[in-house]
Amino acid sequence: MNPGFQLSVDVRGRLCLVIGGDEEAAEKVQRLLDAGARVTVIHPTLHAVLRKLTASGRIIHRGRTFRSTDVQSGVALVLNTLRHDYELAKQLYELAKTERFLLWSMDHPEFSNVMMPALVNRGHLRVAISTSGASPALAKLLREQLEGVFDDEFVEWLASLAALREDLRRTEVSDVRRRERLEEAVQGFRISAHLD
Repeated sequence: MNPGFQLSVDVRGRLCLVIGGDEEAAEKVQRLLDAGARVTVIHPTLHAVLRKLTASGRIIHRGRTFRSTDVQSGVALVLNTLRHDYELAKQLYELAKTERFLLWSMDHPEFSNVMMPALVNRGHLRVAISTSGASPALAKLLREQLEGVFDDEFVEWLASLAALREDLRRTEVSDVRRRERLEEAVQGFRISAHLD
């Protein structure tokens, strides 16, 4: 299993495709929308959440199966949520090479050129969790448990840290002093955990 190289992709204003129409596709679409992407969903049927997003004009829906021409218009990223379509995953992988887009195919890491970790998303905090494909179920469980750790009080505290940082950027000319003040602000913060 390839541990990969973790990074974050800026998809603001970029065209992204999601192939699939189930609950998993809806979760991926929401993550893309939250990141500012322009999203097109390709699948004959849609989950209720996706139907609402289509009706509101937030996404475009192509009510059919995937066609190779779907990726010939400057697509940045394709998320394939169809689990059991080996041939489609393979076809998309070959297209990703020639059309130069990022591709993630669920349950087919061998036909993906990016990995999609489980994501803890609380306020400004993003924690990506990957088992390098060894156990997606464990990554999901860790995400769910960490979401409970980073509660609303934590989100408010992190927002206050962001405000402090912006204030110091405007008022503190010394980089060293600015860094010291920010480090002082997080002194005493600890996460304690144990494994059962």
